[in-house]
Amino acid sequence: MWAMPSWRLMEMPKITDARGNLTAIEGGRDMPFPIHRVYYVYDVPSGSVRAGHAHRTLHQLFLALSGSFTIHLDDGRYKASVALNRPHIGLYVQPGVWRVIDDFSGGAVCVVLASAIDDEGDYMRSYAEFERYANCNFVADHQSGP
Repeated sequence: MWAMPSWRLMEMPKITDARGNLTAIEGGRDMPFPIHRVYYVYDVPSGSVRAGHAHRTLHQLFLALSGSFTIHLDDGRYKASVALNRPHIGLYVQPGVWRVIDDFSGGAVCVVLASAIDDEGDYMRSYAEFERYANCNFVADHQSGP
């Protein structure tokens, strides 16, 4: 069995005409999870870093509604950096992925669609805790076999 990263880019529906573009995102149709929370990050000072955590059960979709930023991802097997800069292209991140967001452009707005309301118990806030979690999941995946 081939392991895949726990994230992927997703193109949202985009309606274009002479008046501009419109993107609507519908839970149950456009998303691989139900939407229970929406939040956005903006007015990020130059050089600031956001996130620096992982979630145990939360699914999220990140979108750059304005400007750009970079999300650095690590699921214990794969690492990647993804730059977001188009409002109709989102980054879907599954549970168990460490993420750090930086390189915010001036005027950047990061909107996040989440599968659950905020739950402090779902966070892994130290990288050492995340590594233990990722290693346990990697061992469990390999013990169960294909």
